[in-house]
Amino acid sequence: MTEQFVVIGAGEAGARAAVALRENGFAGAISLIGDEIHLPYERPPLSKAVLTGEGEPSPPHILDEARLAAHGVTHLHGTAATAIERAGHLVLLAGRDPLRYDRLLIATGARARRLAVPGAGPDTVHYLRNFAEALTLRRRLHAGHRLVVIGGGFIGLELAAAAVARGAVVTVIEMAPRLLGRAVPAEIASVIAARHEAAGVRILVGATIDRIETDADGSHRVILGSGEAVAADTIIAGVGALPETTLAEQAGLALDNGIAADAYLATSDPDIFTAGDCCSFPHALYGGRRIRLEAWRNAQDQGTAVAKSMLGAGEPYAAVPWFWSDHYELTLQIAGLADEGTETVTRDAGDGARIDFHRAADGRLVAVSAVGPNGRIAKDVRLAEMLIARRAAPAAAELADASVKLKSLMV
Repeated sequence: MTEQFVVIGAGEAGARAAVALRENGFAGAISLIGDEIHLPYERPPLSKAVLTGEGEPSPPHILDEARLAAHGVTHLHGTAATAIERAGHLVLLAGRDPLRYDRLLIATGARARRLAVPGAGPDTVHYLRNFAEALTLRRRLHAGHRLVVIGGGFIGLELAAAAVARGAVVTVIEMAPRLLGRAVPAEIASVIAARHEAAGVRILVGATIDRIETDADGSHRVILGSGEAVAADTIIAGVGALPETTLAEQAGLALDNGIAADAYLATSDPDIFTAGDCCSFPHALYGGRRIRLEAWRNAQDQGTAVAKSMLGAGEPYAAVPWFWSDHYELTLQIAGLADEGTETVTRDAGDGARIDFHRAADGRLVAVSAVGPNGRIAKDVRLAEMLIARRAAPAAAELADASVKLKSLMV
């Protein structure tokens, strides 16, 4: 019988894994299951180019029909996996016959966390996780349109920048004392906040929401805990994401802030693997600390890595986490885990750009955070990423001195 590998989830991790399986010599059947009707597509442009580009947008595809055919991947689009029967090695599908698997990859990603306040129903509050939702928002954003963004994280702020580009009037409401509180050092977050305010975005931090009221004409009011009413034509919430673990939980797989994977991205079932936003894993660079990453690069890298593990040729996953976010002409980039650092060393990169190097107590570089024009920070962030991977411990004075090329520290 032909060996068959099945991938549930046709996003970044799943699509990359399907291709990598073939590129690493797998000769059996590969089925890629996606519940959307589209070919596999990139999600980062949903909050950027899809909203602001000229003309009617199309999904930014990862794989087209020709490449799927060239790699012998059967793409079951518009198909929902409804259950995993581990004993029989079967994936049950809505409206289709079950699929047998020898090895299975769960790459189901994450879903938007819903806003839990009175009045925040499906006809009132929008979210952004897929292409259809991006199209809905694009049609609403125009000159003078009043947009309220609830949540001052990456997605919320990227949406604010895109809405401003389309002429909308934007208010961002964040419950925490500052923007980007969980992911970015305060000094860098303040640069991003100032740039949004300069673009005309009203930012309310430390603001709680009591309820949302909707009028007969479809307009809304977000009632804050202070009693202030913020008028809106459209409300979108970006208040985090939850790992999509429903199938894994029903199948009895171990969970731990997502589907629990080992260093090779295998689950508690040796024939089932996981990758991308839905899984947590121990990271070798950080003492085996279990983390879960919601990032394009991680999904891409894990897709490639898990394919090798499914073929029995994997290595412990230890890629340096990396993330970027665009805001007007500014780019924010983060490599590593900043909260692992006990000391921050700042370098003035010129043209208003700054790079923060985060060092552990033993001097090892564990993360870098940077903001500025892309041309000013991208190369140094990439070099810092390489230093992190090498467990390098550059001197603080060298990191702070812009005349010291990071490449010279690669020893």
